[in-house]
Amino acid sequence: MNKLSILIADDHPVVRDGLRGMLESQADFEVIGEAADGDQAIKKVAELKPDIVLMDLRMPEVDGVTAIREIKGSQPETQILVLTTYDSDADILPAIEAGANGYLLKDSSREELYGAIRATARGDTVLAPTVAARLVGQMRAPAEERLSSRELEVLQLVAEGASNKDIASRLHISQATVKSHLIHIFGKLGVSDRTAAVTVALQRGIMRLD
Repeated sequence: MNKLSILIADDHPVVRDGLRGMLESQADFEVIGEAADGDQAIKKVAELKPDIVLMDLRMPEVDGVTAIREIKGSQPETQILVLTTYDSDADILPAIEAGANGYLLKDSSREELYGAIRATARGDTVLAPTVAARLVGQMRAPAEERLSSRELEVLQLVAEGASNKDIASRLHISQATVKSHLIHIFGKLGVSDRTAAVTVALQRGIMRLD
């Protein structure tokens, strides 16, 4: 039997150990490596070339979305299944746009996880029901009300207390561009300031705070 080679990328050792134990109970799975952050994941994928990466999103050093983008750019044949606790638009949309093949939540059952891994290996797109519902909701929303993935990134940083200068530095854009994004965000959410934008986004489930 040809086993599916899997790399686990998660910053929590207990989670990695638990996943390894679960996955290795399946005859067709083989865990060939682990990564504690996005940078390690990028390097391990280049070295080990796994069939599938189970990718958490919020990790130190390099986050999951950045890692997904780098991996799909250099190793497009590697399939990536996001496995996270976060189901907000600010997490889902950037991950899918970066190239994730699927998006599953950590409260999924073992059987759901096993099935999602096998489906991802076949090239299928696998989404947790709540994630699929959020994406459908985004698609059905009037175009003028949808936040782009970049606007979601800006708003997430605003929620974390970052200044325009900080946001510009972290996203490698100008402060003028940050201001432009904020104006668009305010208009789409029907608010007039940063605090109100964050409040409305949280109320609507557009994003979540840790």
